[in-house]
Amino acid sequence: MTSAPAIELRSFTDLDAARGDLLDVYAEVRAPLLHLANYAISSFGERLDRHGCEPGFQAVLAYEGDHPVGYAYGNRIEDGDRYWQRTSPAPSEKYTAQPALALKEIGVRPNWRGTGIARRIHDVLLAGRDEPYVTLMVNEVVGDGKVHDLYRTWGYTDLGHSQPSPASPRLTVMIRPTC
Repeated sequence: MTSAPAIELRSFTDLDAARGDLLDVYAEVRAPLLHLANYAISSFGERLDRHGCEPGFQAVLAYEGDHPVGYAYGNRIEDGDRYWQRTSPAPSEKYTAQPALALKEIGVRPNWRGTGIARRIHDVLLAGRDEPYVTLMVNEVVGDGKVHDLYRTWGYTDLGHSQPSPASPRLTVMIRPTC
């Protein structure tokens, strides 16, 4: 890993203030997949708008100067949320009895990968949250499993699987304590 450049992390609870930068970074992060319906910018924008209206929405963006280079965002989910309903096997009450933070997206522009920025963004997103658990979904085949393995080094464990939409690949649901 190379050393991280001078990066400022900014937190947003208002989607409108961050939406343009989120779309901009997403387009570069997911560029190789944008031809697939689930990864198209329009599909991401629709998901982002829905998530931005949900309780507990928060986004953290990393900036080098005025240039956004990475992001993560999530929102609070509760028992009965469609996120949990699509998880198989159904998660135990240990994870659903209280609200959890669902980390919906995390990404870093290619030129800034391997610098620790993703982990810094992740940790700032979790800091100060009152949900006892954070959960995310990952495509196990991305990067030949390297992303899945990275999340394990961050303390996440596999919980189950989900296919959030017909256009989405089968994803592994992972979970860990927020602190």
